[in-house]
Amino acid sequence: MAALAWLIIPVAAALAAMVWAGWAARTPRATGDPASLAEHERFRAAMERSTAGPADRPRG
Repeated sequence: MAALAWLIIPVAAALAAMVWAGWAARTPRATGDPASLAEHERFRAAMERSTAGPADRPRG
C-alpha cells in the first residue's frame, strides 16, 4: 500500500501541474468594456491634474 501511495502522489502532482499549465497558457479575454476604459482614462487625467498642484509654486 505504501508503494502505491508513493506512486499516486507524483502522478497527482503531475496532473495538477498539467492543469495549471493549461490554465496559465490560455489566451486572455478581450477587454471589450469601453465604459470601463473611459472611466480609467478620466481617472488618469484627474490624477495628472492633481499632481501639478502646490509643490510647483515657488516658496516665499
